[in-house]
Amino acid sequence: MKENNERLLTVKGLTTEFNTERGIVKAVNNVSYHIDGGEILGIVGESGCGKSVSQLSLMQLVPSPPGKIVSGTAEFMGVDLFKYSRKSKEMCSIRGKEISMIFQEPMTSLNPAINIGRQMSEVLITHLNVSKKEALERSADMLSQVGIADATKRLSDYPHQFSGGMRQRVMVAMAMLCTPKLIIADEATTALDATIQAQLLELLYEMVSKHNIALAMVTHNLGVVARYANRINVMYAGRIVESGTTKEIWANPLHPYTEGLISCVPKLGEKLDAIPGMPPSLINRPPTCPFLGRCKFRQDSCFTEPVADLTYVDEGHATACNVRIREAGKL
Repeated sequence: MKENNERLLTVKGLTTEFNTERGIVKAVNNVSYHIDGGEILGIVGESGCGKSVSQLSLMQLVPSPPGKIVSGTAEFMGVDLFKYSRKSKEMCSIRGKEISMIFQEPMTSLNPAINIGRQMSEVLITHLNVSKKEALERSADMLSQVGIADATKRLSDYPHQFSGGMRQRVMVAMAMLCTPKLIIADEATTALDATIQAQLLELLYEMVSKHNIALAMVTHNLGVVARYANRINVMYAGRIVESGTTKEIWANPLHPYTEGLISCVPKLGEKLDAIPGMPPSLINRPPTCPFLGRCKFRQDSCFTEPVADLTYVDEGHATACNVRIREAGKL
């Protein structure tokens, strides 16, 4: 997939918190990253690391209360998205038209009481102000493009009349309707079996490549993004702990957590490895490295040093591991 090298999105210092009975949860903690036009960015990490919340924050879809975007900017095509309120006219015009999102579970994303044709056509009518007839025609054409047979006939069907894989194809079609600049795929194939998952990933890759659309691929599976992504951001405990090109990260992981994720990718004939322990609580987290209790490369200094900022140790390759930063002479 070719990038156009124009900076499409720049996120700086994003912090999102949730107010709970036990205390304030820093789900996303001072996260900064960028996406260029036409590129595929993989956002990887285990459940609870903040990858989905970071993308929901970008779309201003974090439920409030209890969630709140505390600080940060998200400059999209030269405009800071966070200067708009969640339900503002400006944000509603961007959400779905310029930035689309494919959610993890299509049964909760599609309205079970409304047929597919109406749900798809409303996107076009709202954002492109086309007639109902044209909207339905374009919806049927997009359904055909994502591999759904008898598309015109199936517009009158309801979500429960589609299989899980077909429902997710509908979600891909809806995300593509307005040809957005950016699509966020939030664990879009997790609930599907391996065969359907592979088909949908190939479909999504083909669709964004055809239209030169940037894609943020959110997943816990490093092996999935290794095939498709230009760059990868690895998240842990609400922060980005490593960032770089897919080739660099796969060949030379700089953070112990990234190494652990790579070792968890199943390999034929080899014993499946696992990362010991559990992620830390995001409430009243200690100032030291959040991966300290699970890290097999930790040193004595790790128990006293504050958590490292994401630091570039090579061109385009950054890590938040004090040991690796020191080895590179950047600390």
